[in-house]
Amino acid sequence: QLLLWDVTGKNKYKSNVEEFLDYLWNVDYTPKGLIWLESSQWGSLRYAADLAHFAMQAASLGVDTENSLEFAENQMNYILGDAGRSYVCGWGNNPPERPHHRASSCPDQPKECGWNDFNNQGPNPQVLSGAMVGGPDYNDN
Repeated sequence: QLLLWDVTGKNKYKSNVEEFLDYLWNVDYTPKGLIWLESSQWGSLRYAADLAHFAMQAASLGVDTENSLEFAENQMNYILGDAGRSYVCGWGNNPPERPHHRASSCPDQPKECGWNDFNNQGPNPQVLSGAMVGGPDYNDN
């Protein structure tokens, strides 16, 4: 709807965007401020990041600009560490060290990589700098 409004300028699309933003402002949030949708139970940050992008695009088109920018900034800051830890590998305070990613679990080549490497309890040998992990649960854990 947002892209359709941007391309066509038709108010029916803008109205849909405004309704969706109103919905976002009134859904549930975790105690530390992450938006929480019914689908957030697995990979909660992908929804927060996607919706932050949507809100920034809406703001750039003049739709509920102040609320949209505040929402986007809050969600991105949560992801980057405002809740007490970063959810981006190689970034911020206490970043993830064991993302669920096979290649980051492997030792440097030419050593072979196997399940023992994947199941190692220490930090992954390869840091996926900039990779966002799935995210916390509803209680910010």
